[in-house]
Parts: sequence; structure tokens; C-alpha cells
Amino acid sequence: MKWSIKLATIRGTEVRVHLTFFILLAYLGIVAWMQDGPQAALGGIIFLCLLFLCVLLHEFGHATAALRYGIKTPDITLLPIGGVARLERMPRNPVHELVVAIAGPLVNVVIAGILILVNGGFPNINLEPNLEQHISLVESLLLVNIWLVLFNLIPAFPMDGGRMLRALLAMRLDYARATSLAATIGQGLAVLGGVIGFLSGHILLMVVAIFIFMAAAQEANVTKVEAFISNAPVSRAMLTDFVALPSSATLKEAVDALLAGSQNDFPVVDAGQAYLGLLTRGTLFKALAELGQDGSVRDVMTVDGPVTSPLSHLSDVFMTMNQKNVTTLAVLGPDGRTLAGLLTRENVTEYIMANSALSDYRSAHPQAV
Repeated sequence: MKWSIKLATIRGTEVRVHLTFFILLAYLGIVAWMQDGPQAALGGIIFLCLLFLCVLLHEFGHATAALRYGIKTPDITLLPIGGVARLERMPRNPVHELVVAIAGPLVNVVIAGILILVNGGFPNINLEPNLEQHISLVESLLLVNIWLVLFNLIPAFPMDGGRMLRALLAMRLDYARATSLAATIGQGLAVLGGVIGFLSGHILLMVVAIFIFMAAAQEANVTKVEAFISNAPVSRAMLTDFVALPSSATLKEAVDALLAGSQNDFPVVDAGQAYLGLLTRGTLFKALAELGQDGSVRDVMTVDGPVTSPLSHLSDVFMTMNQKNVTTLAVLGPDGRTLAGLLTRENVTEYIMANSALSDYRSAHPQAV
């Protein structure tokens, strides 16, 4: 994530903090200092750091549960609004997704239990956040963890409760239908929360409601897209009418090919049409500035980039392209050498759009075959 810095790597997962978190930390510290002095500022900063430690442990709960099913978590980023664990993918098995979703809140339940023991019992405090309450640091953290559990159990995306609801629905319905129903329920709750926030004057509740509404719609759209490509092979969406450059080509010839059509990235092949590497538009422009137009394509092409095959699952390959920020993949034939096609993000997007349009047509004309 942009504007974030790496703090550590724990069990293969990078722990990152967004720079806006430090801005929040400084702001709250200054406000507390001006109102109640340096001791209050220090206490506030310590509390906020411990709060985000609880959030981090919550996200590691998800990551640990996901790892049980072979799903890695490349990074966890702490933001002023909470934490984001970026899983390689969400589990499609409903039971697995339920376990991964519930693991985060369970961590906060355990933390709350430990704090109750440390405090010598459940304190007599008002669960509604109230700045006028004079409670200890332990009691404050206990209160926060209770609210983290309750908030995340709201059955709406992107909260854990929304994913738990989808997992339960997916045990009876197909995944896309379960997601659509869970997203609709989440949006209904968001509208209700927004109305309550508007009538009561709680601006924060209105902002959260809008965020939940948009996140639920996005989750439904992403799942709909995944449904279109989940069972399709790469051959369905790959580009077969493309220009390949010979390994003897110069950068000028590559520029001519770039300007002559709409293709941005070019596979490089030998005399027998065996794939050697890929020349991307960005690499081409950089090489032109360094080597001039007489430079060799073979000297600047990427030779160790990822490749795929026509029979690979399109959904898996497209996910890899997005994770590695790759715009074009070479598709190799059964021999693993001969170029069979190119897979580009643009082609996959067009494939999805075409299937979406056909899906809309079938919905409007159920009698059509």
C-alpha cells in the first residue's frame, strides 16, 4: 500500500504502518497535551499504540487461520481506521472462510478475557464510549476490545460478520448468490445506520454507513467478476492475433510495431518461433533513452517473467497478474516453448464485460437459449 512503511516481517507477513497513522498519533498527542498536559499526552499515545496492537493481533488471527488452509498473507497494514490483512485469496470453501473470518474477533475475545483476569473481574463501566468516564488503561483496552468484537460481527462487508454471513449462506447457495444476498443485507443495514446517524446527528455513524454500503457493493461486483472467469481456461481470453518480434530486432523496429497498432507489449521469439522473453512498453522507452534506436531488443527484454499455458485457470492467472502488477503474460503451448498467445489485462477485462453483457441479456430474456 502506498504511503506505508515496513516495521517488521513476522512469519512471512510484512507489518506496515500507513503514514497517516503517525499524523493521527501526533494530533491526539498535541490535543491531549494542550488540554491536560504532558502526562495526559503520553498516556493517550500509549493507549493508542496498545489499541493498534490489539488491531494487529486481530489481523494476525485472520492470517494464522488462512495459513492453515495454505493461504498466505503478504502484508498487514495499520491505518487510522483499523487494520487490513491482504490475503493472497479468500477461501472458497464456506467452512474455511467461516474459520478465517471468525478468527479475528476471537482474538479480541481472548484479549478481553485476559484483561478481565488482570483487572480482577469485569469493571463496572458504561459500555458506551464516553470521554467523561475516568477508567484505567486496562479498563479502556477491555472496552475497546469488546467494541471491536461487536463492530466486526455486524453482518455487512467488509466486516468479519459479513464474511461469516456469506460463508453460512454459501453452505446452502452457490458462492455468487451467497455473496449477492450477504451484500444486499449489508447494504440494508448500512442504509439503516445512515438514517439513524442522520436523525441523531452522529456524523461518524453516517460516514461508516456510507463506507459499508460501498464496500458491500464492491464485494458483490468482485465476486460476480470472479464467477465469470472461475471455470474458464486462459485460452478463452488470450490474444491470438498479435505481433512477435524476432530476437534480431532493433529498438527502432519495436517502436515501429508499437506505433503501427494497439499492442503495448511484445513477445520476442527465435527463428523457430520459440519464446525467449517479453519487451514491455515501459522497458522499450527506458531502453531508447539509454541505448538509442539501434539498441537490440534481445538485450533489454525480460527473460525471467511469469508465463502461463492455454489450459491454466483464468481466475488464478488473472489474480497472479494483479498481485505481481503484470500487464501481459506469454501463453506457451504444450511443449513449453512455442508461443500460443498473449494474455493481457485488457483482454481479460473485455472477456468479463462480454460475459456480463450476456448474463444481463439472459436475465432479461429467460426464454432465450
